[in-house]
Amino acid sequence: MPSLFPMQRLKLGILQVNHDTSEDIGNGFPDDAHRFRDLFDQLDQRFSYRVYMTIGGELPASVEEQDAYLITGSPLSVLDDLDWKEDLFAFIRACDAAKKPLVGCCFGHQAIAMALGGKVEQVGWNVGVETANFDQGDLPLYVFHQDQVTELPPEVSHIASSAACPYAGFAKGDHILTTQAHPEFTPRFMGALVDKYGGMLGDSKLAETRASLHQEAQGLSFAQRAAALFKGAIS
Repeated sequence: MPSLFPMQRLKLGILQVNHDTSEDIGNGFPDDAHRFRDLFDQLDQRFSYRVYMTIGGELPASVEEQDAYLITGSPLSVLDDLDWKEDLFAFIRACDAAKKPLVGCCFGHQAIAMALGGKVEQVGWNVGVETANFDQGDLPLYVFHQDQVTELPPEVSHIASSAACPYAGFAKGDHILTTQAHPEFTPRFMGALVDKYGGMLGDSKLAETRASLHQEAQGLSFAQRAAALFKGAIS
């Protein structure tokens, strides 16, 4: 029986920093924003989504446009000279100043770190299912990156680390949460990425990556934590 008092919908703005148009990956799977929508739609909390194509320069005119925001991952490097990067960094700082709930994953995690005064460097490929030691318990998640945060911003809490990524996640107050991982990836999508790009890892690393994929990733657990942070915007 449906509830007589349905849960209030939260307005979530997704800042998409990737637009893959390749036939096998980009056209063969939902894009980044849809993968996050599919992930969050498994939760009890309901969302109204607005996607901003930040990769094309689109950002909210004000942090007040939505209740909360999420920055996706991207094959682009946050170290690249991207013409929209500084505007994104300014928006991140505006969210921080307003204590607007903000979550960053992979590229988003790195962008938030840099915008708030941290450091990101290219350290080499880390791909597969990796268990991060979060402050709320161990969490296996999909990872696919060669850049990572090497110095945290000031005034944040270090909440996650892994064998290959010491700064795998951080938080600030009750309004910022990040992870280097991809909680939105599905097994089929991750498998397709490894099939297409695994050759650049080298034989040994590729074998290690494929072996790790037998472990179940728990992206939904991270989504639950993110939703709890988002919910603070309307509670």
